Amino acid sequence: MAAGYLEILRARHATRLLVGTLVGRLPNATAAIAVVLFVRAEGGTYSLAGALAAVYGVANAVGQPLLGRLVDVYGQPRVQLPAAVAAALATTVFALSGPDPLPLAHASVAAAGLFAPPLEGGLRALWPSVLRREEQVHTAYAMDAVAQEVMFTVGPLLVTLCVSLWSARAALIVLNGVGVLGALCVVLSPPSRAWRSAPREAHWLGALRSPGLLALLAAFLFVGVALGSITVAAVSYADAHGGDAVYGWLMAALGLGALAGGGVYGARRWAGAPERRLRLLVAFLAVCYLPLMLMPGVVAMVALTALAGVFLAPAIACAFVIVDRHAPSGTVTEAFSWLVTTFTVGASVGTGLAGPVVQTGGALWGFAVPGAAGAVSLLVLAATGGVLAAPARGAVVAASSENDPNRAAEPRFSSGDRA
Repeated sequence: MAAGYLEILRARHATRLLVGTLVGRLPNATAAIAVVLFVRAEGGTYSLAGALAAVYGVANAVGQPLLGRLVDVYGQPRVQLPAAVAAALATTVFALSGPDPLPLAHASVAAAGLFAPPLEGGLRALWPSVLRREEQVHTAYAMDAVAQEVMFTVGPLLVTLCVSLWSARAALIVLNGVGVLGALCVVLSPPSRAWRSAPREAHWLGALRSPGLLALLAAFLFVGVALGSITVAAVSYADAHGGDAVYGWLMAALGLGALAGGGVYGARRWAGAPERRLRLLVAFLAVCYLPLMLMPGVVAMVALTALAGVFLAPAIACAFVIVDRHAPSGTVTEAFSWLVTTFTVGASVGTGLAGPVVQTGGALWGFAVPGAAGAVSLLVLAATGGVLAAPARGAVVAASSENDPNRAAEPRFSSGDRA
């Protein structure tokens, strides 16, 4: 299973780009918990902490596709590094000034979210210029999805470690400083400096002029809803079965399931069109959410939660391939950033939706939300099958070998090729 991943990591620059991207994304991955802990440490209310975390999330959802479009136009170093520095400076202002005065706190948190660099989309745009074969790019997408689960598991632990060693204020500053170093590691690499987007058609909609991409984004909005709602329903279950420790086990199991599923998915080649494969993966994802409504004892519930996560990373990895196939020429970073934004917005909607549902009907109905959201996602994919089956005209994989003078003799491949 590990052979495919080791082959990717042995490729020149691959490990540097993957690690640098993960480190550079730490401030974004830990922002919500870091902001909440800091506001509470400064004497702020939970309402204020939640509001500031929401401001960051909304600003980040707006900023990712906008910065992604700038990367496609101006290249990675000219956008990624200044954005990382701006986000770190805004976070430092918030950490030094605290939650009072409120206007400054909201403005600095909004700026931090808005300028978070689109390293996630940038890495996926770089893979085709680093790897030799299309199937390697697809394996890299799966490895990327697995690495995300690791980051979102380790990130909160790093925040709590920094808080325990120093303070919540120091955690904000240190993690953002580390994030700048991660971005610097990426943008100084030869693939990042050499990468240029394919020629693009001037259009105000950018990547969103692709019907196939719009269909994919609509489906993944509901995948995000499912994931966001589980986190709320799990809190209600944990409150009745042992408290915070049980909640921690449930969230760890969800991530472990995704790690296992992504690892298996990326370790083999898949025949056939990725659009059909995605429908199957989302169907399994929706079905595996349903057993959570049984709400058995803690041990069995942890196992069911792990099962619920198994098809998440494979579905995300498959979606990355489809983005490649449907992104209009010259918009690949923006297209990947739109997927990140849509998924994040969906998770926020799911969190907000599950709260009243749990309040009214308890954890049982809270766990019904992810199953229903998964079913809606599947319906969207089924209804738009014709659109997804025809890749956007002019869609290409993010970069060709001509972007790297050291790779000029290597074959080019198009995202229109079958997976």
